[in-house]
Amino acid sequence: MTDIAISVQNLGKKYTIGHQKSGSLRESFASKVRGLFTPSSMEQEEFWALRDINFEIKRGEAVGIIGRNGAGKSTLLKILSRITDPSTGRFEINGRVSSLLEVGTGFHPELSGRENIYLNGTILGMKRAEIKAKFDEIVSFSGVEKFIDTPVKHYSSGMKVRLAFSVAAHLEPEILIVDEVLAVGDAEFQKKCLGKMDEVSKNEGRTVVFVSHNMVAVESLCKYGLLIEDGIIKLNDNIGNIVNGYLNSLRAYESSVQKSRIMTLELMKLVSVKNEPNNLVKCGSTFSILMLIRNDSNIILDNVRVALGISNLEGQRILHLDTALNNQGIKLRSESATQVEFVLENNPLIQGVYFVTVFISYKDEPQIWVKDFMMFTVVEGNFYGSGRLPKKEQAQVLVPFNIKLND
Repeated sequence: MTDIAISVQNLGKKYTIGHQKSGSLRESFASKVRGLFTPSSMEQEEFWALRDINFEIKRGEAVGIIGRNGAGKSTLLKILSRITDPSTGRFEINGRVSSLLEVGTGFHPELSGRENIYLNGTILGMKRAEIKAKFDEIVSFSGVEKFIDTPVKHYSSGMKVRLAFSVAAHLEPEILIVDEVLAVGDAEFQKKCLGKMDEVSKNEGRTVVFVSHNMVAVESLCKYGLLIEDGIIKLNDNIGNIVNGYLNSLRAYESSVQKSRIMTLELMKLVSVKNEPNNLVKCGSTFSILMLIRNDSNIILDNVRVALGISNLEGQRILHLDTALNNQGIKLRSESATQVEFVLENNPLIQGVYFVTVFISYKDEPQIWVKDFMMFTVVEGNFYGSGRLPKKEQAQVLVPFNIKLND
């Protein structure tokens, strides 16, 4: 028997994207009234989601696949899970595969949780007696005992993920493929899932392919990894080098310009009041995130919404800063640039690495959305004036407080 679980050779995936050709107002209106675009009114563009992908994964290895959103990670997993076919190249899978790529993967919404467990087991080629032997363990791990006979369509996304992962991990697949979907669950369940994947890989000798933005989780579970950028494998190495490569790519990406049809995000950077170097800021000090947004249209864009999401290295959202929260819409003057600055006084973040996701919309239509566009590091500071801070595992944020004593 070969010791290779997955072999990928010269793999590529091409999509054809249609764009409506620009024409007269009358032609555009007529096409919308008809409710369709004719082939002659469409321009075809080829987009390669993956190009020339080559790698091998041995049996029993846990391999992490990381990269920015849109890099091609999910497309690769869909090919390996036989959900979509490659455009070029070939791949070989030696073993039974169980995949968890999207919330509710493989579930029939009208069937109950119980019925879906048996359905999934049957699809994997298991006999009813085998599924029954695992049933109680699956339900117990998922924590949805009370709702096991309820149709899955009534489950929350978190409940679906719990049951889907439990089914995927316990029905004895030889290869377990898990995408970012675990981020939907709570932190406790994520930890539980990582422990199960570690057990499946190390103790049971099964292969795990794991995609996540949670660098701590990837490093704790995997020994090897792939870094994918723009549809190609940038690095195939031990997981420590892969994570460092990913973080370095984020730093390089911060200088890139982001554009939509009507605006451009020309600049985004961290500014520390104390001029700390290299995107460093201390706990308790004041810093700001500064953006330069250009209006590329010939009209004033009024009430533009700008939002920033700050997440930790584990992928958990810690802060959300949003002009909509204080009804402070941004006005972008025609064909000019506007500086927008979010100021955080007395930085409440505990020491660690953080990522900033940026979202900009106009009239409720998304214009620019980039996950993990910027990275910065918070180092120890004197938030409480005592020179002491809680440990990282004790807190996510710092808040001022007073103590009152009744003598």
